[in-house]
Amino acid sequence: MTLMRYEPWSLLDQMRREMERSMDTRTAEGSSVATSDWVPAVDIKEEDSDFVIVADIPGVDPKDIEVHMDNGILTIKGEKESEKKDEREGYKRVERTFGSFYRRFSLPDTADPDRISANSNHGVLEVRIAKQEKVQPRKISVNG
Repeated sequence: MTLMRYEPWSLLDQMRREMERSMDTRTAEGSSVATSDWVPAVDIKEEDSDFVIVADIPGVDPKDIEVHMDNGILTIKGEKESEKKDEREGYKRVERTFGSFYRRFSLPDTADPDRISANSNHGVLEVRIAKQEKVQPRKISVNG
């Protein structure tokens, strides 16, 4: 008969390692897949002919915003490089959020990837995704 050492915490350690591994977003090179310094507030709504995503990104230059659509996933990312710093006599204050942002949205099958538009106006990004036109049913005659 072989004696086995009982370690009650080994299962918890194993579970912790598995959870850390599943949540790890680093690639093989050690870099992060997608990082974000801040997350803009987003409103999503469906209209009769469009899906609309409105994101609050004040202070971000439109040329620093990228919008991509790939395999039903809409990606919005960009970077805000300006900030307001105030340093005087022993105190420091930073008023604005800065750095990169990254948001991804899974679009329904009815979204038309060829008809997407994006406009930035006074710190508000509006992305419009047109819906695909409905295919009308048609009657097919049976010849006999």
